[in-house]
Amino acid sequence: MDERYFPIGTVVMLKGGTKRVMITGFCAIQASNKEKVWDYSGCLYPEGLLSSNQNCLFNHEQIERVYYIGLIDEEGEEFNKKLKEIGPLINEKLEQKLKNNG
Repeated sequence: MDERYFPIGTVVMLKGGTKRVMITGFCAIQASNKEKVWDYSGCLYPEGLLSSNQNCLFNHEQIERVYYIGLIDEEGEEFNKKLKEIGPLINEKLEQKLKNNG
């Protein structure tokens, strides 16, 4: 992902979506497919996370519209810098693992 990550609490609409999603986490891995790392995890807005199987996993390029940007402070900015560093590294390691196993 080339752009910065949106902070937790950001509310977005995904392309083709009908319900808004609030970002709740980063670099998420789906339990049924451990070979892909998603940029974000989220939950329906305004309902929130009602059960553990209602997480929504998506990538930055799937965001169509931003309704609200979550809290941005020094701590969040520092975390964002680290995410930009490790995100590509995680994907690289997964790709290498797939090549070695395939």
